[in-house]
Order: sequence, then structure tokens, then C-alpha cells
Amino acid sequence: MGRRQARPASSHNGAVTDHDIDDRPVTTGRQLLVLADRDAAEAVAADLSTRCPELDTPELVRDALAGEDDAEDAQWLVVLEPPAAGWTHDLLTALDSAVADQDGWREDA
Repeated sequence: MGRRQARPASSHNGAVTDHDIDDRPVTTGRQLLVLADRDAAEAVAADLSTRCPELDTPELVRDALAGEDDAEDAQWLVVLEPPAAGWTHDLLTALDSAVADQDGWREDA
């Protein structure tokens, strides 16, 4: 049985850069931004329309916590469908930043 020789490195295969990593889709699912109140959800939606114009218009949804009847115990969700190319690190970082500014968080749906 013959030994396989290592192939020489191709000249067109350069080093992977942060830019290459940030442009690859990392997930394709819907993203939920969870916020304490409607004003915060509306502020995040407006911020994202400016910050990430490649996203569709987000959907705002009131999410009452299980077993709670009090309107004060409701969370607000900003529901975002993935862009055609999927979610990249850069887009997810922008979502995290926008929601953190309003003391919320992001979840995969």
C-alpha cells in the first residue's frame, strides 16, 4: 500500500480573517428579543430598522408570563425573521447590542 503525500498548500487559500468569519451564516432560525415593556420593544425595533436595514420589519408581541394575569408581568418580544443569507455574527452582535441598551436579551426561537 503506497503512502499518501501531503498536498502542497494552494496559493489561493489564504488565512481566514475575522471578516470571513463574521460574514458566514451561523444560524437560520427566528430571533426573539425579550424586553420588559412596549416602549423598550418599540425603541429596539426602531433602532434595528436603522442599524440593520437588511432585516424585515420586526413583529412586536406581548408575551404574558405563565399564570400571570397582571399586565405589569408581561414581557414584550421583538420577533425577527432571518435575512435571506441567514444570521451572521455581525448581525447577531447588532441585535445583542440593541437589546442590551434596553436591558433585554436575545433568544433563538
